[in-house]
Amino acid sequence: MSDPYSDLDATGQADLVRRKEISPRELVDAAITRIEKLNPKINAVIIPLFEKARALADSPDLPDGPFRGVPFLLKDLVSTSAGDPNHNGMQFLKKLGFVGPADSFIITRFRLAGLVIVGRTNTPELGLAGTTEPLAYGPTRNPWNPAHSTGGSSGGSAAAVAARLVPAASASDGGGSIRIPASECGIVGLKPTRGRISLGPVAGEFWHGLATEGVVSRSVRDSAALLDVVSGPMPGDPYFAPPPERPFAAEVGRDAGKLRIGLMTREPNNRRPLHPECVKAVESAGRLLESLGHRVELSYPAAYDEAEMTSHFTTVVLAHTAQAIDMIGALVGREVKPEDVEPYTWHFVADGRKVTAREYITAAEWLQSWSRRMASWWAEGHDLLVTPTISEPPPLLGDLGGPGGDPRKTWLRNLEVIPFTPPFNVTGQPGISLPLHWTREELPVGVHLVAAYAREDLLIRVAAQLERAAPWAGRKPPLSA
Repeated sequence: MSDPYSDLDATGQADLVRRKEISPRELVDAAITRIEKLNPKINAVIIPLFEKARALADSPDLPDGPFRGVPFLLKDLVSTSAGDPNHNGMQFLKKLGFVGPADSFIITRFRLAGLVIVGRTNTPELGLAGTTEPLAYGPTRNPWNPAHSTGGSSGGSAAAVAARLVPAASASDGGGSIRIPASECGIVGLKPTRGRISLGPVAGEFWHGLATEGVVSRSVRDSAALLDVVSGPMPGDPYFAPPPERPFAAEVGRDAGKLRIGLMTREPNNRRPLHPECVKAVESAGRLLESLGHRVELSYPAAYDEAEMTSHFTTVVLAHTAQAIDMIGALVGREVKPEDVEPYTWHFVADGRKVTAREYITAAEWLQSWSRRMASWWAEGHDLLVTPTISEPPPLLGDLGGPGGDPRKTWLRNLEVIPFTPPFNVTGQPGISLPLHWTREELPVGVHLVAAYAREDLLIRVAAQLERAAPWAGRKPPLSA
């Protein structure tokens, strides 16, 4: 029997509230019950906000937005919610009991949509790893197999959504951190175009434009409708993406036409053999796209094979991590020292402090030039690129992070697993990971679709086509409500 509290997506739950078949309080109580039951097994929700959620669900002041009464979780990284703990995966901030001073712009948008925030989710320290295993809160476990990683850095949010604790949760992506956990947890992860969502009021951009905010969900229609909720600039933004022709939710079910689609079935620069399950996932998606009337060919941007991209990407991340640590120290009035953070994090700080202004500018300008070489593939007539989301099925916990190990080797191992996603943080293009393949061991393997800059509309149309042709809504992990 279908359970409206766990089986329906956010759009479906909101419809029940609108028709007065379920109250916001009933939805919130059911989510809290699921969290209390399952979270000890997966460790996705690290900061419960249950009483605040119940009070808002009962309040006449609950906004009458499109997702009124739907329970929601916030990733505990960067974006602050007023008066709530905000630790960014850091033991340092956890010990200080740091709380967010105000709502960030995206949190305000979530609240105005009627979403009810029931807690905050686990993330690696400063979001720097492709797995969610911070010393501050311990590892988040994959609902499909608790020995495996959920990915990072939105691993707590992805695990919570996959386990049906809530239908959707906030996420962010600086090198794949929406798409990687979506792949490893078998859900939908849409990284929007650069400038689509404001990062205000604190920042104009994160990581020199590499990073953006967003959500993870279980359905394409939820990802589209939630993008509508949070899209658009706030006063003072340095730039913003061109507004869409129509609401993104209206693209679900809309005819995509006959598209020219390239498949990528090997790793960039042939650096190592691509895992057979990832090859299967992409080839299967290609056959499905052909059956839907699209022209599919083995093709991808030649610039993808330029190995130098990784070193320049790393330079930008190192410099911004050093700056972030200094900013956190200034915020709390105390210098952050090596013993305050994980060794893996401190290696970013130490190396970032060595980056000169000239090296930083050189890296940033090289990446901008490379973005033009990447974009030419779309400009020359391709509509979509299809790749694996990551280069292998979900790794075991401890493989990409956690206590111990050589920090530089851990970073190189992270880069080895995520060759497909960071390029589009550099170019700013939208990408989406869809749960289209599972291994014999029932581990999810995501398929990554990328459109030209500002073409989330096309991405959503095709993603919705694939969702109808190969529905995943009925697949539940063993650890789920």
